[in-house]
Amino acid sequence: MLRRILLQLVRPSGRSVVRSRYVSSSSPDSDDVPSRWRRERISSLLKRVAEGTVSPSDAAKQIDDEDQSAAGGDPSSLASFANIDHLRTSRTGFPEAVFGQSKTPGQIAAILDDMARVACERGMMKRGPILATRVSPEAFERFRSIDLKHGSATYHDMARIISVTPNGGGVPDSTEIKPIIVVATAGTTDLPVAEEAAVTLEAAGGVRVRRIYDVGVAGLHRILGALPVLCDDEVECVIVCAGMDGALPSVIGGLVDVPVVAVPTSVGYGVSLGGVAAALTMLNSCSPGVGVVNIDNGFGGAALAYKIVGCWKKERRRLKE
Repeated sequence: MLRRILLQLVRPSGRSVVRSRYVSSSSPDSDDVPSRWRRERISSLLKRVAEGTVSPSDAAKQIDDEDQSAAGGDPSSLASFANIDHLRTSRTGFPEAVFGQSKTPGQIAAILDDMARVACERGMMKRGPILATRVSPEAFERFRSIDLKHGSATYHDMARIISVTPNGGGVPDSTEIKPIIVVATAGTTDLPVAEEAAVTLEAAGGVRVRRIYDVGVAGLHRILGALPVLCDDEVECVIVCAGMDGALPSVIGGLVDVPVVAVPTSVGYGVSLGGVAAALTMLNSCSPGVGVVNIDNGFGGAALAYKIVGCWKKERRRLKE
């Protein structure tokens, strides 16, 4: 498994695209990252064995299954078309999601069900649903005929997302006051991208989502009417989805004191060029504090906003110490 990771991190020229300490065979800690992930995984499993929530035989089977998957496994199995990153949440602070476009319904179901299985085995059911993005209604109709063993599925048609809740999972009870991320759109036609962002954030957990839709610059009074929500003290980031001229992120960026994540959408006529015009406008924003993700990438906008809010959480914890 380590060899495969290292090969993926090295360019054809043989030069690493990451810091040399992760790939240099002469470095004493060259396997720090993968080894640490494995140690954390086994440590968590042993703790659950000690608590009596997992039997020793089940724990051994889980480790054997993971080793077999890492080695390639049966060519007819899940490993023949997917190499699932079960440790992404603990490593990056944001969960892995399945990009459903161009995958078959069977592949989507197999991946989601395996991710739900691992969540159940590791006691991570409360972390929230597992997502597959860019799933068309037609693909979901075929998907729903496939039985999932380890979770139940819900389809969010506007967002084109399948969310799978692992068996025994659900929204955890919490008295913590969660920060707000606002998702705004210039027009109604931007809703699919905005809902992809909103549903992704709700599944990730730890934040509250507020929606402000159809407040584009063609009627500036609309965005002014939304200022009480945008300027709420508990708002820590704003995601703005806009096509056409893509001007709304700059307007909002000049009205709020938090970061703005701009998501250009492929909405517009002729020279909108499928969202390129909106993206260029956003990249040329004169409002400081506006970051731009790819066209129609609601998921990417959600991930960036979530990590921004996560950095603020870390800073608040540090200041309290």
